[in-house]
Parts: sequence; structure tokens; C-alpha cells
Amino acid sequence: MSSAPDASGGSPRQALWVGIACYLIWGLTPVLFIAMARAGASAWEIVGERAAWAAPWAGLLVILTGRGAQALAVFTRPRLLGLLAISAVMIGGGWIVYVSAVTSGHNLEAALGYYITPLLNMAVGALFFRDRIDRLGMIAIVLAGVGVVVQAVAIGRAPFIALYLAVSFWAYGLIRRQVDADAQTGLLVECLLMAGPGLIFVIWLHHTGGGVFGRGLTGSLLLLTAGPATVATLALFTWTARRLPLSSLGFLQFLSPTMGFFVGLANGERMTPLIGLSFAFIWAGCVAFIIGAWRASRRLQSAA
Repeated sequence: MSSAPDASGGSPRQALWVGIACYLIWGLTPVLFIAMARAGASAWEIVGERAAWAAPWAGLLVILTGRGAQALAVFTRPRLLGLLAISAVMIGGGWIVYVSAVTSGHNLEAALGYYITPLLNMAVGALFFRDRIDRLGMIAIVLAGVGVVVQAVAIGRAPFIALYLAVSFWAYGLIRRQVDADAQTGLLVECLLMAGPGLIFVIWLHHTGGGVFGRGLTGSLLLLTAGPATVATLALFTWTARRLPLSSLGFLQFLSPTMGFFVGLANGERMTPLIGLSFAFIWAGCVAFIIGAWRASRRLQSAA
């Protein structure tokens, strides 16, 4: 991989390290949420505080990147604002399910959801948008499907958490592709739309005698980190995505669920041979996906 700077600034090697940092931060968020829960915060309070504190940080990011005018213009375009409202509902639902999962001992199932998300994107693209899938892509989808079935047998039910996370983030990505706004602007509007309900819930929680924020130093400081952690990962990802080839991004996106998997093991979540077999199928599918992405990237470079 060449380390010469590209036109957008920064070298591919720098972008790779920034991308690794981005996905490592994403992968460590379960540790942060578990710490918040152990400090006494419920999953709903964590999500409410996250929504409330993410908005000012997202606003700061928009100001620093000079996109303030674009952000204000969104509120004059009803269709665009409506799409971002739908995407805010999708990402808010994903936050609730994910935080509830990792704070209640279901990190392994949550990790499964993020493993299959890119494979679901590929499968849906082929079924509904006539995207072409090569042989490796088909192998990846089949292996992931087998892994999900084996997981269902292993836990005695459908892996609802994994399926919800995969489907909701697929839907979120589909909606965001229709949005005529950059990532920072879209995130700010989504955060502003979620901040109101989040703040109302947090105020109500404190009014009824619950809540952790403001009642103890450790819990308050932990909850304060939810906003910058959310926005920092997006900023790092946006910078990286413009500078790395598809094959590298295809590899990096599996770092986060892998860390979530090990967080689950470290917290004593049940790992039976059958659950291990289900992840073996999923990991094999991910390897096929990465090899396919690498080949596609090579073909694009050759054509260029």
C-alpha cells in the first residue's frame, strides 16, 4: 500500500491507522456502556443522555468543518428533513436495542448482528436493486445464513437482537443514501431530532427520583463521554472512508464486532460448542466478503 498523500490530504497508511482507531473506539463502546450500567444507569437513561450530549458535539463538528449553512438549509427542505427524521428513528431504535443488549449480557448476539450487516446489505442489493454478486459474495451470504441458523439452534430461538440490529442498520444506510447531505450535517440533524425526546426523558427520570447523572461523579462523567464518543467515531470514519480503498474498509468494519465478541467472553457470556460453530460460519463468510472486496478493489484500480 502506497503511503503517498492523496488529493484529499493524508496518506493511505495514515488513513489505515485512523480507521483502525475508529473501529477500535466503536468496538470499545460496549465496555463504556457496561461501566455506565454498573454505575447505576439504565439502558434508557444511557440512550437518553447519549442523544442529549451528542447534539452539541455534532454541532461543534459541523462548525469546525464549515458546514453550518448546509445544516441550516436542511430545515427549509421538508422532504430532506423527513428522511432524516426517519433515519433518526432508525438509529435511535438501534441504540436502544444495542445498549440494552450489551448491558444485559448479550454482547455475542449483538456482535453477530454487526457481522452480518454488510452481508445483508449485499444480499438485499442483489434481490431488490439488481446488484451483481460474484461467487465469493454468494459464498459469504450462504455461510452467514448458515451461521444465523446454527445460532438460532444454539440459543433455542431466533437471534432477534442480531437480526434487528442488522435490519435496522441496513434500513438506516438505505435511507441515508437518499439524503442529499454529507455525513456531518446528517448526524447533526439526527442528533437534534433525538436530543429533544432524550432530554425530556432524562428530566422526567430525575423528576421521579431516578437517574444517575448529577447524583455521583463517576456515573456523571461516564454518561458525559457518550456524546463525544458517538461523534468522534463518525468524524474518524468520514475522514478514513475518503482515503482508503474498498478492500481495506471491508476488513476494518469487522474489527468492531470482533472486539464486542471478546467483550462478551470477558464478561462471562455463555459460549457453547454450537455457538462457537455459528461464529465459525459467520467468520468464514466475513473472510469471503473481505477477499471479494479486495478483488473488486484491485479490478477498479486496474481499470483506473
